[in-house]
Amino acid sequence: MLDIIIYGGKIVDGSGNPWYKADIGIEKGKIVEIGNLRGECADKIIDAQSQIISPGFIDMHSHADLTIPFNPYMDSAIMQGITTTVVGNCGISLAPLNNEKINMMGEYLSQFLPNSLKVEFKWNKFSEYLKWEKNNGVTCNVAHLVGHGTVRIAVMGMDARDPTESELIEMRKLVEESMGSGAFGISTGLIYPPSIYSRTEELIEMAKIVSKYGGIYSSHIRGEGKTLIDAVKEAIKVGEEAHVPVQISHHKAAGRRYWGKTVETLSLMEEARERGVDVTCDVYPYTAGMTSLITLLPPWAHEGGLGRLLERLKSSSDRGKIRDDMVKGLGDWESFVKDYGWENIFVSSVKTEKNRCFEGKNLREICELMRASDEYTTLFDLILEEEGCATMIVFQMSEEDVIRVISNHLSMISTDSWPVRKEGLLAFGKPHPRFYGTHPRIFRKYVREEKKLSLEDAVRKMTSFPAQKLGLKDRGMIKEGFWADIVVFDINKIYDKATYDNPHQYPEGISYVIVNGEIVVENGDLKQILAGKVLSKK
Repeated sequence: MLDIIIYGGKIVDGSGNPWYKADIGIEKGKIVEIGNLRGECADKIIDAQSQIISPGFIDMHSHADLTIPFNPYMDSAIMQGITTTVVGNCGISLAPLNNEKINMMGEYLSQFLPNSLKVEFKWNKFSEYLKWEKNNGVTCNVAHLVGHGTVRIAVMGMDARDPTESELIEMRKLVEESMGSGAFGISTGLIYPPSIYSRTEELIEMAKIVSKYGGIYSSHIRGEGKTLIDAVKEAIKVGEEAHVPVQISHHKAAGRRYWGKTVETLSLMEEARERGVDVTCDVYPYTAGMTSLITLLPPWAHEGGLGRLLERLKSSSDRGKIRDDMVKGLGDWESFVKDYGWENIFVSSVKTEKNRCFEGKNLREICELMRASDEYTTLFDLILEEEGCATMIVFQMSEEDVIRVISNHLSMISTDSWPVRKEGLLAFGKPHPRFYGTHPRIFRKYVREEKKLSLEDAVRKMTSFPAQKLGLKDRGMIKEGFWADIVVFDINKIYDKATYDNPHQYPEGISYVIVNGEIVVENGDLKQILAGKVLSKK
């Protein structure tokens, strides 16, 4: 007697090979039989006739750790077929922590959460954090990266300087403990403080620790517009000198004047691979990105933390300097306002009811509604009123670049999101539609409609490829002995309903999602079962 038998579907096994028809038998969380199982019995029978059976999707770049403490069911991720998510990206993880700097860490995270939600840190070490998460439970499997920015905050706060020798030693110790506890690698967010204040040599030193444990270096690189080429070269240099695999996060060419640069960046990756550097990237299928609203301000304005930033915005002289730097640019720092324009920067979420009417509007429209003297005044006043806690959606990429990266054999698929839900506290604002629709959009738009990818290659980019990068030897494929992380969907009906105007919509066309042999989505309905595992690189 098996636990589950899935009958009659077309198996796309994750390898990139053409689909084939067979039945799948699941027992004790794993795939135990593939073949003709018509004579066998099971507690649960799933009829997958005319549907696709694929491995569960692995989200290579997620910020799910932001909301797992409040919602371990991870609704918007599970409902799009994600069964494993990689968290701790862009340099920010929820551990390790230093009690003396813990308020600074809480301030940082508050930018992305509704007003009533605050992470209660019940840990300091990375090992304590993973233990807490295991005890709390998750619906989706979770693989953790340690954030370089989090490590820097724990040791140096938000200081804009190089670490001292003793501080560098302490940072290395924190990375060592995190990797020894099961982290899959380290991440950097080199446009965000405090990682933006670091030199390449510091990153190499951290990555050398990661290399000892067989982990990866995952980077939101130092620039995705005017400094894109140099930023990609820096990521490759870290990999080459630290002897560590490199993952370039949500790869793009941002800003109209830089569109088309992905031709060169993808060539750089190929050349590095010829030299023996394992460099790959991930990508989401949209032309807009999303981040915190305060990212529009120059790096020096963030020094000392969120409280100091808000103080500077109350000073007329500091406001003038911030404005000048945003207008002219500042060294290699990329001014989003200068490169993209106010009309392409939309407020996604705010915390105060007063400003709720601005969600979904761009800053030029908000300036007119506020009757402000100019957009800079609008931005500074809005950040102050929201105490720095607001997010934005920025239209910055060309569809041609998106297609070029998605169709390249070095790219995987990622959401760059955190799980939200259609109702309740986590249904706040107007988040990016990628929160709900990334993987279904790949199948609907780029496989079915535009035929930029084959079905089999799209599945490979979501399953075996990221599993290979992470070193997951028993996930990412439909194969006997592998964990039963499985998605059953109709390729002719799968559809991403989420839009920029109305993002809180689950996709259609996904019938079943199975995590570790347990059905967590049945006939399109979320069952809220904590079937996931906290994965470990150890």
